[in-house]
Amino acid sequence: MKKLKNMEGEEEEDAAAAAAADDRPNNPFDALTEEIIHLILDRLGDDDPLAHKSFSLACKSFLSAESRHRRSLRPRCSDLLPLIPRRYPFISRLDLSLCPRVDDEALAALARSWSSTLRSVDLSRSRFFGHAGLSSLVANCAGLVEVDLSNATQLTDGAAKAIAEAKNLERLRMGRCKLITDMGVGCIAVGCRKLTLLCLKWCLRVSDLGVGLIAMKCADMRSLDLSYLPITEKSLQPVLKLRNLEELILEGCPGVHDDGLATLKESCPSLKVLNLSNCQNVSYVGLSSLTSEAQCLQQLILSYGSPVTADLGKSLHKFSGLQVVRLDACMVTCSGMKEMVNWSACLKELSLSKCVGVTDDCLSLLVQTQRELRKLDITCCRKITYASINSITSSCSSLCSLRMELCTLVSTDAYLLIGQRCQNLEELDLTDNDIDDEVLMSISRCSKLRILKLGICLKVTDDGLKHIGRHCLSLTELDLYRSMGITDASIAEIALGCPALEMINMAYNENVTDAALISLSKCPRLKALEIRGCPYVSSIGLSAIARGCRRLTLLDIKKCYNINDNGMLSLAQFSPNLRQINLSYCSVTDVGLLALASINCLQIMTILHVAGLTQSGLAAALLACRCLLKVKLHMSFKSSFPESLISYIEARGCVFQWRDKVRQRIGILCFKRE
Repeated sequence: MKKLKNMEGEEEEDAAAAAAADDRPNNPFDALTEEIIHLILDRLGDDDPLAHKSFSLACKSFLSAESRHRRSLRPRCSDLLPLIPRRYPFISRLDLSLCPRVDDEALAALARSWSSTLRSVDLSRSRFFGHAGLSSLVANCAGLVEVDLSNATQLTDGAAKAIAEAKNLERLRMGRCKLITDMGVGCIAVGCRKLTLLCLKWCLRVSDLGVGLIAMKCADMRSLDLSYLPITEKSLQPVLKLRNLEELILEGCPGVHDDGLATLKESCPSLKVLNLSNCQNVSYVGLSSLTSEAQCLQQLILSYGSPVTADLGKSLHKFSGLQVVRLDACMVTCSGMKEMVNWSACLKELSLSKCVGVTDDCLSLLVQTQRELRKLDITCCRKITYASINSITSSCSSLCSLRMELCTLVSTDAYLLIGQRCQNLEELDLTDNDIDDEVLMSISRCSKLRILKLGICLKVTDDGLKHIGRHCLSLTELDLYRSMGITDASIAEIALGCPALEMINMAYNENVTDAALISLSKCPRLKALEIRGCPYVSSIGLSAIARGCRRLTLLDIKKCYNINDNGMLSLAQFSPNLRQINLSYCSVTDVGLLALASINCLQIMTILHVAGLTQSGLAAALLACRCLLKVKLHMSFKSSFPESLISYIEARGCVFQWRDKVRQRIGILCFKRE
């Protein structure tokens, strides 16, 4: 009730501010037509809610125009749902992923309010609704074309029957709806004949019967995700008869194997994407059966599957349109890679991450024939050396993404070639490699870099990172995890030269202080800040971040012992978009935590070994933070909290994760990614 009143108050304040703007003599905004106003709003986009709010406050006509113009909405809190339709009457896409509790009554009310406009609803992180709410949604919104019910583990076949009444439904996601059975899926197959996309991932009670019904009734199906279902070749036979099927995902299906696939009489000629990752019983024999007629195949994902042998390589010769191949964690043989050299396909993306068996000879041959590669992942390919990097950089000059974490045999000289030859790079991952400042100076030539990962690069210092800040002006993501040679000086260069920065990780660096945070506060687009284990940052720096980075959504300040209530008060005042925070080991008390709980968007909190908290203070904060989806607490609180309190908070949609971790001694940094 308090939050409803707050929202009513905010609406009144907005209207008053807009009215005050209207009272100004010769208001220039009066000359703008609604068409021009809508064009301006189109340019603002939906990624910056503060921009829309500022626009609405310009004058009363702008407030009204913005309300009528908005079509997409992502409410911050379940408590605000009853008032939203009054402000925004023409919503077509409703994203409720920030609302953990959406019951049948709330869903029905929203459906009635937007009955003529609503086309898409995302309930993937919401709970407490059932078949009654879905029935109201479908009955009122005849134009509904997309529904996301992922993670709705409470739904049964009754809910599926309700969804089946949505005759115009085209896209339905039901991942992890573990109580849905063949009967429910059968109802959907009969009722939703226009389906083009269906995700049944982790629907463990759906078998060949349900999948077969979908294949027989939904002839327009284009994308089908059957991951981790207990299905066999019996249901794949009708699935492969779908004439419009373009994407088939069979990840982790243990019942799919060579013997069964060999019995298939036909393949799907329209298939463009096939995912057989984690299907270790499928070799080139089964793959050939699935793709015998798939001449349009563009993406093939075989990660965590059978070994890549010469026979597998030969079986893919005919797919001239193949663009993406992912073989992560597969055992790659030299003969298999040599057969890949003979492919007629011109690959755009190749992933060999964690592939045992990749050597210099094989990789060099492969990249010399695949010169149009734009994305290459060779993470943890520990046998490659300078020779591979030389071949990659000389053959694939158009690379825009190169991931090569933990390539331990590659020498420092090899990394210099990246900056000299691959200057179109937008993403580069050099985590845990032997690079130094000279390498960074070379990489700084890649002026289009947006993502740079330098975690555990112990030889990198300020001298090298400063070059990145001065030349890579488009940088949006920077990972400096445990790169101990970095100090405030180079962070200041990054903040000055990279104003578009959205994410930075400086975890476990004793050289980072408040000065670095004050510099980063000049990056208004910053959304994620990870500074765990930085003992010399305090509430002074955090307060600067809160004031300057209003888009902040993720904050990790674990083991920042000098951050106290003052930092929390600043976050409460200036960070309305904060969704996730880890404040374990901080010097926060009940006062700070209660202030933090006033942030409407806050969904995930980790609070372990915060000595300044009391049982009553923590309980009060949990009660005040009504939008929590998940909270991680020490096991000791489970026995001290009343069972009724835990039940009440869980009933609002929050999941407790209890941990029995021993408190670590201050000053000891654990060299393990947590």
